[in-house]
Amino acid sequence: MSASVPSSPLPAPAPASVLDLAPVVPVVVVRDAADAVPLARALVAGGLPAIEVTLRTPAALDAVRAIVAEVPDAVVGVGTVITPEQVAEAVEAGARFLVSPGWTDVLLTAMRESGVPFLPGVSTTSEVVALLERGVREMKFFPAEAAGGTAYLKSLAGPLPQARFCPTGGVGPGNAREYLALPNVGCVGGTWMLPESAIEARDWGRVEALAREAAGLRDGA
Repeated sequence: MSASVPSSPLPAPAPASVLDLAPVVPVVVVRDAADAVPLARALVAGGLPAIEVTLRTPAALDAVRAIVAEVPDAVVGVGTVITPEQVAEAVEAGARFLVSPGWTDVLLTAMRESGVPFLPGVSTTSEVVALLERGVREMKFFPAEAAGGTAYLKSLAGPLPQARFCPTGGVGPGNAREYLALPNVGCVGGTWMLPESAIEARDWGRVEALAREAAGLRDGA
C-alpha cells in the first residue's frame, strides 16, 4: 500500500498491514524532537517508510507530531505502548500504527478500539494462540533472539501458519535475512540503521545509506 497521497497535505490512511510496507521497521528512540523530521526523511528516502517511535523519552510524542506534519510519506507509529492512556495519547499525536512489547486484555481492547493497526507483543506459543482466539493474526515477536529466534518462529509456522510476526530484539544486519526468509515473518524491527554516532552528529546521509541497505535485505541486496 502506498504510504502517501499525492497533492494532499494529509498523511495517507493507516496501512492495512504494517508488515507489508518494508522488510525493516526502524525502532527509533528520539531524545531531541528537533531531530525527528530530518531523521524520518532520511529513513523514508532510504526506502523505510514505516517508522516506530518508541515511548522511551519525553520527546517521543512531539516527534510523532512533527513527522506527521512534515513527512507525509512516512507511516509513523508509536511503540512501547503498555497502557490504554498511552494508546489514546499516541493516536491523538497522529500514530498510524501501535506496537506493544506485550499485551493484556485491557491493552488489547484499547488498541483494537483505537481504529489503527496494532502489533501486540508475544514471546510464547500460548500468547500467540490467545491472540488468534481474539482474532489477532499479526504480532510483534519480542524479544526475538532471547525468546528463541528463528528456530522458535520456524517451529510455530507449522501448527500456527495463520500468525504473522515482526521479530524485534536482537535483530540486526547479521541475522535479519534469516528472519525474513521465514514464511511467517512479514518484516523485522531494529535499530542498526540508527547508530548513536550518526544521530549525535546529525549525519542523516549515513542514516539514509544504512536504511537503503536495510530496505534491500529481502531482495538479497
